[in-house]
Amino acid sequence: MRIKVDVDLCTGCETCISSCPYDAIEMKDDKAFINEYCQLCRNCLNVCPEGAIKEIEGEEPLAVEDLSSYKGVWVFAEQREGRVSDVAFELLGVGRELADQKDTELSAVLFGADSSEAERLIHWGADRVYHCPDSIFDKFNDDPYVDLLTHLIKRYKPEIVLAGATPMGRSFFPRVAARLKTGLTADCTSLKIDPETGHLLQIRPAFGGNIMATILCPRTRPQMATVRPRVMKKGSYDESRKGEIIEIDAENLRCRTRVLETVKEESETTCNLQEADVIVSGGRGLGGPEGFRMLEELAKLLGGAVGASRAAVDEGWIPYSHQVGQTGKTVCPRLYIACGISGAVQHLVGMQSSDVIIAINKNEDAPIFGVANYAIVGDVKEIVPLLIRKLKEVKGQ
Repeated sequence: MRIKVDVDLCTGCETCISSCPYDAIEMKDDKAFINEYCQLCRNCLNVCPEGAIKEIEGEEPLAVEDLSSYKGVWVFAEQREGRVSDVAFELLGVGRELADQKDTELSAVLFGADSSEAERLIHWGADRVYHCPDSIFDKFNDDPYVDLLTHLIKRYKPEIVLAGATPMGRSFFPRVAARLKTGLTADCTSLKIDPETGHLLQIRPAFGGNIMATILCPRTRPQMATVRPRVMKKGSYDESRKGEIIEIDAENLRCRTRVLETVKEESETTCNLQEADVIVSGGRGLGGPEGFRMLEELAKLLGGAVGASRAAVDEGWIPYSHQVGQTGKTVCPRLYIACGISGAVQHLVGMQSSDVIIAINKNEDAPIFGVANYAIVGDVKEIVPLLIRKLKEVKGQ
């Protein structure tokens, strides 16, 4: 079901606008129009004096368009407090691969921050940066982000548009897709180009992580996807790299709400897992909370942080803030040591892009060994103390 305005009957009296609690009715060319905010509450159906607002069965048919007119790969570069987030550089890494496969250009879109941050995006691999430095983007607010990105996509017609699956990306990116009437795949862990059709293959866990689904958007453009932070490798940095920066004016951008205050959440851990170079993680194989005290000692010797599988967190052995995996944090350290973790796909999604993975498990058939660079078959309660003892000898402790 959908709500539609019959433009032949609409007189532009604007009587219907105040009836909508979701601001889903707006005026275009002196006619009422139902936008993507409509929640089918039906408050507007009986207020129009001309009977121009109607409820219609079925979805609105998609207009057939020339897909070949869409060119290029775009990356939305998220920024906080004037500094581009690391997820943007990760997206530029995978974006560069996709653009090279499509023999096209890679562009970044930056709202807020100054021109030096736009230059950094070029050094990290962007051929072009669309930059709007307007102060309206100093604090995140959905409306201006949705309006400007939608406008830019309609004007320049990129074939692929990517964003981070961060709180910001998850908040406004789906609304952009809704306005463009195109598809969006959330939380992708891999992106590829189909060599036969040229479509973007958007791969993500589905059904609670029990299968990996490959999703296509064959009939509409752009093809849009969000990617979890720390899943993709960053692109290569080249300070001598040159590119084009296109300054965008923030004209007629609406903002229905105002950010009064931003409160930073204090981390529950002394070390941010997503920033750690070394992570020592434990699973159900540790046998209890005392096993994590052993891992804390090992992590301290390595200058790292302690992670955990969902099984260990569900048992109450360690707080949720340490959880790595699909329903926890996605990490990409230089060294990841998995102790007593079997390696369910939900956990692998969160750590398999680590540079070096060492797995310790007494089950030689454990799935974790499939992604490990070094596999140690044995009892974690015997092997970890040996590692601790050896490290102390090396450090002279």
